Amino acid sequence: MFDIGFAELLVIGVLGLLVIGPERLPGTVRTVALWVGRLRRSFSDIRSEIEREVGADEIRRQLHNESILASLKETKNSFNNEMNKAGSELNKIENSIADKPSLAAEETSNTIADSELPESNEQTASTQETSKKDPAS
Repeated sequence: MFDIGFAELLVIGVLGLLVIGPERLPGTVRTVALWVGRLRRSFSDIRSEIEREVGADEIRRQLHNESILASLKETKNSFNNEMNKAGSELNKIENSIADKPSLAAEETSNTIADSELPESNEQTASTQETSKKDPAS
């Protein structure tokens, strides 16, 4: 934090010795050291408290994000379930529609086949009669 070298400490010590005097200097140094220690401890306590608060905020934020993700997953699962249900219903409808035209086509082909049979017999009979009448053909 502060860049205090040996030369600066020597200047502070000499000035303290001249201003305070030799008999009160050791007590003053102890008092200053106690105050510096208290300041360091209070700064470290404040810093650790701030770090804890920041950590708690991060944990709260992470928990909030996890709850949002969980709700999104739940929504996604319910959406997928609904889409699967709709898809299966659509497949059922498509199958029922696909079955009906094939049944209708079978009925139509059966009806056409039934109606053509007598006509084809009549045509065959008329063709035979014509061939009997006209030997050139």
